[in-house]
Amino acid sequence: MTNVHPVTENDLHAYVDQRLDPARHAQVEAYLAAHPEAATQVLIYREQKTLLRNAFDPVLAEPIPKHMLKARSRRWGRPQLLAVAASLTMGVSIGWWVHGETALKKNALLVSLPMQATVAHAVYTTEVLHPVEVGADQQDHLVKWLSKRLNKPLHAPVLQHAGYQLEGGRLLPGNSGPAAQFMYRDSAGQRLTLYLRKALAENSDTAFRYARESGVSVFYWVDGDMAYALSGDIAREKLLIVADAVYRDLMK
Repeated sequence: MTNVHPVTENDLHAYVDQRLDPARHAQVEAYLAAHPEAATQVLIYREQKTLLRNAFDPVLAEPIPKHMLKARSRRWGRPQLLAVAASLTMGVSIGWWVHGETALKKNALLVSLPMQATVAHAVYTTEVLHPVEVGADQQDHLVKWLSKRLNKPLHAPVLQHAGYQLEGGRLLPGNSGPAAQFMYRDSAGQRLTLYLRKALAENSDTAFRYARESGVSVFYWVDGDMAYALSGDIAREKLLIVADAVYRDLMK
């Protein structure tokens, strides 16, 4: 019988970075399928990686300031060159951090939103007995309750023309307060979820953004003081049609 080494945190990081050999990659994938908490951790690692990439990649492309290139290095010996190199490295690192911290704050909402929505979607759409906290048969109560908790008038979008019926919803934790989830289902039993919460900052840019995590497609956007994310295990093109229907209904 072949021994399978336990999956460690290092394996999860290597999985996210795509540094595992095919055999170990398959073992880790099987482990994640059987351990939802580890799969959630992988999503968090991916979010952190995306945040860092968004923050620091633009800095790497920036030219070195001209005043740093004017040093007459031919007059210096090896000790002086090493000292300058160390100072330059420290200065660039500090610059990256200051620049990156601003970029992290700017991108934090749009990166964490799809991850949060994906985790909530994966956790609750697989439930058989309790997929929602309050069913669609109590829609008025559900909407009033969630509106009160988010301190924002809400309504569950009508998606019948897109082929989906409201199944219900639930209260969830958000970044700095409560969030809500509305769950929809089509005639074949396929589920979609709409995750919504207060935005970290008001935004007039309502453009859709797309992400895909662990087989789940997500279209997400920010409109005013609210953030939305529609998740589903369906093709991007089909989800976009539903996302457009959600957006149009919310704007009524």
